[in-house]
Amino acid sequence: QVQLVESGGGLVQAGGSLRLSCAASGRTFGNGVMGWFRQAPGKEREFVARISWSGGVTYYADSVKGRFTISRDNAKNTMYLQMNSLKPEDTAVYYCASSMWASMHANQYDYWGQGTQVTVSS
Repeated sequence: QVQLVESGGGLVQAGGSLRLSCAASGRTFGNGVMGWFRQAPGKEREFVARISWSGGVTYYADSVKGRFTISRDNAKNTMYLQMNSLKPEDTAVYYCASSMWASMHANQYDYWGQGTQVTVSS
């Protein structure tokens, strides 16, 4: 089993920054990927970004390109999401997840954290 724990959420003003962390335990990921998703009230869970664990290849949703940066520290089994130039529409619960596939679809991710709240005020 894989356990994922997010941290780093909070309340910020528009234009501010936050860095989210996702600590993984239970296994190493090898050729797998880890990703960030978010879900706002009344909306579907939305893909944000992913990174391949071995090669560090990244992919971003159009809505966050140029503002968010995904990274990982393999030795620490930790993934990060640096969020800059935050907007009120970024407000959501943010989840980290792992998958064997380079995907943007939530149903292809097998393990999920509990989520961390990000709130961006106007």
